[in-house]
Amino acid sequence: MKKSLLAVPLTCALVLAPTAGALAHDHGEGDHGMSEQSSGVSTPATDLRASLDQLFSEHALLATYTMQKGADGAEDFEAIAASLDANTADLTEAITSVYGEEGGAEFERMWSEHIGYFVDYVEATGEGDEAGREEALANLDNYRAEFSTFLETASGERLDASMLAEGLQEHVQQLITAFDSYVEGDYGTTYDNARTAVHHMFGVSQGLSTAITDQFPEDFENTDPNTPAADLRSDLNYLFSEHAALAAFTMQKGIDGEEDFENIASALDENTADLTAAVTSVYGEEGGEAFDEMWNDHISFFVDYVVATGEEDEAGREEALTQLDNYRADFSEFLETATDGRLDATELSEGLQMHVDQLVTAFDSYADGNYETAYEQVREAYGHMYGVSEGLSGAIVDQFPENFESSMPDEMPQTGLGGASATGINTQILSVLFAFALASAGIYVFARKRQNA
Repeated sequence: MKKSLLAVPLTCALVLAPTAGALAHDHGEGDHGMSEQSSGVSTPATDLRASLDQLFSEHALLATYTMQKGADGAEDFEAIAASLDANTADLTEAITSVYGEEGGAEFERMWSEHIGYFVDYVEATGEGDEAGREEALANLDNYRAEFSTFLETASGERLDASMLAEGLQEHVQQLITAFDSYVEGDYGTTYDNARTAVHHMFGVSQGLSTAITDQFPEDFENTDPNTPAADLRSDLNYLFSEHAALAAFTMQKGIDGEEDFENIASALDENTADLTAAVTSVYGEEGGEAFDEMWNDHISFFVDYVVATGEEDEAGREEALTQLDNYRADFSEFLETATDGRLDATELSEGLQMHVDQLVTAFDSYADGNYETAYEQVREAYGHMYGVSEGLSGAIVDQFPENFESSMPDEMPQTGLGGASATGINTQILSVLFAFALASAGIYVFARKRQNA
């Protein structure tokens, strides 16, 4: 049994390479108005890292809200739990495709068990069963110790078991704290920890992808997932996908009139602030304020749509959609100008329409009680942003290559699946800002053009 379990993480290194390419293709060129770039953003190694970004962060995201729905006895609990299962199936399918049914089944057992312990914790909490809660935590503790040893052995000790255990404990503690505080009505703490739990997984992706590509360099064409260009892509993965996820769940909380609506809306504001602070740090207060206004406007149009839906105001819903349509057209022109034509406004507009359609369909389906469609669209919206990040980061690196020069590290660092992205937005994201600065300046150009038209 031990030999079998050790082999499964080892095969992750082999199976995630084709999975990375498939996911990048599914969400990549042609879908977002962002032409494929070959300047270090889209390589086999960075595709692996991005795929791990998506799968691991989506796991943390869905686990957080599944636990909330379970505690509330919500009607959509089964549907969101099915989405969490679908996330597990994506990982399992990747393993099975190379290692066979037996390896895939064993991985699925391990992964599903650790999710099951979180479910046990939720159920015990609902029943006021303190002994059950402690047993669930003990099972999670045993899981993280065993899984850490598996990964250390599988990676040829490129990953350190003690550090891995610490990282897995952070994952457990973040989700448990987010859940406990939700049940207690301390929603500020809930969403602080929910954001941290999702962000933590991007550090996991960086560490694991670095270990895998170091162990099997020929399978990734000797490319490196730990470069400034890869960091930029991963940072954009985090910011854009988090925006989509928080927008989707904020809209749900809004239509339901939930007590924690203001707090999750604040988390969405914090995501916007992360982007705005980056712009301000390079382009100054004026550029930051211009960007902040644009970004908040498009969020407010979604809010208007939710409010109009709650009031059964069809004219208000149509007005909100019209405003979103105007926004996507203008913003697409801004980005085309900012990137000297590396991003095409027409294709960008189509990509932004996908974003709008996904969030609106997810919300409409949720409001109508069609929860299966709602969560299919939430996952689509989340995954869509990874293609956006790939295209935008590729354009930026192509435009400013000198800001992303790097060389392969001489030695593989010991890691507990952490890395720069585990502690904060990497400084390479600041290289995005010149493009956004030009886009912000474009606000005034296009505004004057409209006034003179």
